[in-house]
Amino acid sequence: MNLGAVYILWLRQLKRYFRARSRIVGALGQPLLFLLALGFGFGPIFQKAGQGNYLEFLAPGIIAMSILFTAIFSGIEIIWDKQFGFLKETLVAPISRWEIMLGRTLGGATVAMIQGIIVVILASLVGFRIHSLGEFPLAIIFMFLIALLFTALGTAIASILEDMQGFQLIMNFMVMPFFFLSGALFPLTGLPQALNIVARIDPLSYGVDGLRGTLTGAAQFGLTLDFFVLSAITLILLGVGTYLFSKIQI
Repeated sequence: MNLGAVYILWLRQLKRYFRARSRIVGALGQPLLFLLALGFGFGPIFQKAGQGNYLEFLAPGIIAMSILFTAIFSGIEIIWDKQFGFLKETLVAPISRWEIMLGRTLGGATVAMIQGIIVVILASLVGFRIHSLGEFPLAIIFMFLIALLFTALGTAIASILEDMQGFQLIMNFMVMPFFFLSGALFPLTGLPQALNIVARIDPLSYGVDGLRGTLTGAAQFGLTLDFFVLSAITLILLGVGTYLFSKIQI
């Protein structure tokens, strides 16, 4: 494997992110709105129901949401590069498409993880408290797994599409169910059987649970199960993404 080429592609994704300052600010607006509006709006109701501090429950889900949106929409860059010819320049380079896909995916995942860390800081400013700083490195690992999983998914879908409108339509159709059925906004206990099955199929459920366990000490599925499910699905999607990316016609 040409690690130098992978590193250059990873670095290129980071440069794109830090150059687009308006994109950074815009991506933080929605998580902050959710934290303030839902965290303080539904907090008293959640507490009266005997469920404790809603902001503490909500914050891990909003962190996962921020990572999800940033990671999965990184696939737009592939379509953008297709339309303007930048991808062709990359694909004719003397490196394998597997290395190109890996570098881009790692770059997109790193950007999404940085976004998640920024949301952790924002959540701390509005009242969220991390249960144990000693487990924060584990939270970083879960953030990266979530980011890598959904960046690979975005890359796989973008590899078979030609226009941004089609990508956005498919992503919106997938992203909202991923988010709302992951337990980010409400506990996954006492759900109807059909919804409970869907929630357990949703890979983001294990990401949210992993973050909730490492940040607040309240994992429902268990950190070990969360880690292995996320890792397995990530490896599968990386394989699918690599195959589809290798089939791109230039």
